[in-house]
Amino acid sequence: MQLAEEMRQRLETAFGPTHLEVLDESEQHRGHGGWREGGGTHWRIRLQSPALAPMSRIERHRAVHAALGADIVGRIHALALEVGG
Repeated sequence: MQLAEEMRQRLETAFGPTHLEVLDESEQHRGHGGWREGGGTHWRIRLQSPALAPMSRIERHRAVHAALGADIVGRIHALALEVGG
């Protein structure tokens, strides 16, 4: 399974989002630290879910990291989060 699809499935299961985008922005970081050929190093997640509404920004970020799991977070170099309720 592709990493993007794996991320999407875990986030959908955890949050039942009303909006979800999982974007591989690796090519925009060509030559930067952590970049490698083939992508999958730099990601942006845009996520809206009522489940996140009562949380602070830090709590939302922690919840997304927990939902993705250490196995996914450990495979990527950078993760930009745009999350809200």
